[in-house]
Amino acid sequence: MVSDRIHAMRGVHWLLLFALILGAWTILYLMALPADLRRAGVVYGADFLQSLCVVTPDAAGFLRICLMWGLMSAAMMVPTALPAIATYDDLSQSGQADKMATKMAHLVAGYLVVWLGFSVLAAAVQLGLFQLDLISSFGDSRSGFLSAGLLAIAGAYQFSNAKEACLSKCRRPLVFFMQYWDEGAWRNGLRLGLVCLGCCWALMLLAFVGGVMNIAFMGLATVIMVLEKLPDIGRWLTRPLGVVLLGAAGWVFVNSL
Repeated sequence: MVSDRIHAMRGVHWLLLFALILGAWTILYLMALPADLRRAGVVYGADFLQSLCVVTPDAAGFLRICLMWGLMSAAMMVPTALPAIATYDDLSQSGQADKMATKMAHLVAGYLVVWLGFSVLAAAVQLGLFQLDLISSFGDSRSGFLSAGLLAIAGAYQFSNAKEACLSKCRRPLVFFMQYWDEGAWRNGLRLGLVCLGCCWALMLLAFVGGVMNIAFMGLATVIMVLEKLPDIGRWLTRPLGVVLLGAAGWVFVNSL
């Protein structure tokens, strides 16, 4: 039962994991520029914002942009993996508490390594798009054609066999972990991160449409990705979401002509 699962999430290792999620969201919230400051930047230009703090990608530097994407990945993706992490924790219950905590730490570390790799690639894409003047200093698209393309890619991917294969593993974590149990927590974490990346990479790239530091977009995307990985809800969400994204892509494209 859900209540039993929630009751079981009370060990020190769970508290640390929840602290990681909360800490990542808190830092992202503090990093996000308020709406009035964004409006001032539109009026007075990027130099005004840069005089207050380092906000443009080229001024912030590649490593800081990687850090920002790493925080986004931790804040948005770890919550989507909680059912799978809880399943792995259940399977490890026969061991001692310290060994269970170590296994879970290795699992989460492996998972986050994959998303850190994604963060490096996403940061490189952000810098490239910014230098081409296709996105603003806030990370949102300046080009209707770019927005339409990203929405179309995300929408089409919702119907792909790759997406369905990855979702099937995320929705049945018990079967997934039993298949690779002997490989250990670290490699299982890497595998979980890869299938999770296979589920969500296209939706994550929609940050360039909604704004990389848009807290509202990040919150909505996180809820959608969490629901999509739930077996009873996700199967009714994936394809309709694809239809919505493709419709949005068509609308944006037409309005960009």
